[in-house]
Amino acid sequence: MSFKVVIPARYGSSRFPGKPLTRIAGEPMIRHVWQRACDAGAEQVIIATDDHSIRTHCEQFGARVCMTSPEARSGTDRVGEVVGQLGWADEDVVVNLQGDEPLMPVTAIRDVADQLLNEASADIGTLCWPIESSAELMDPNVVKVVVARSGSALYFSRAPIPWDRDNPATRDPDSTEAPRAVYRHIGLYSYRAGVLDRLAAEPPCELEEIEQLEQLRALWVGLRIQVRQAGEMPGPGVDVPDDVARVEALLGGF
Repeated sequence: MSFKVVIPARYGSSRFPGKPLTRIAGEPMIRHVWQRACDAGAEQVIIATDDHSIRTHCEQFGARVCMTSPEARSGTDRVGEVVGQLGWADEDVVVNLQGDEPLMPVTAIRDVADQLLNEASADIGTLCWPIESSAELMDPNVVKVVVARSGSALYFSRAPIPWDRDNPATRDPDSTEAPRAVYRHIGLYSYRAGVLDRLAAEPPCELEEIEQLEQLRALWVGLRIQVRQAGEMPGPGVDVPDDVARVEALLGGF
């Protein structure tokens, strides 16, 4: 497998400023994420940041860092800047691994890269996992994905899709019956490098703004997103300071 990993790491998170540098098990969180990418066998691992303190910390543990614009609209745009700076070829496979995912399984990183390495018609690869409870189905923070027989994503939404009209689990959050054929999206992506230029050139579309899901821009412009069920469900990421203790406790199991 020949692929690259870019880890966007922004200092100015509104909910958790300085998040990439928060200590987990004695090390900055960004180091744990970087180590996952290295263990996955990526030929290059780049940390993309707009903050010089993050750059300094990352270079101290041996990571390669690219400075990107503080005006970048998203992590995807930050990854695209790295592709441009380093002159990667349009067909190079690039994995976007978020800097707040220290529990992302190495197998998931390899799986999402493999999506493009073995599916020539796909532009973007990503992963999913079955939803097993009504509460999870109805949670708007759990993004759902509907997939075609070919494996291509049809739509992503915070709403419960598909809507199983006759299943009690759809209507009753206390139902013990599992929802049918419903999958949550795992926010890990692989891109062909040339696709990132196309996405960066497109303004946000209306669906993306309604759902607050940037992957809908890719579907809107006609890109093919290939979806595969992950081999295991990733552990939780770090969104707010209260998540740190839980992730630190789980880290010992990886």
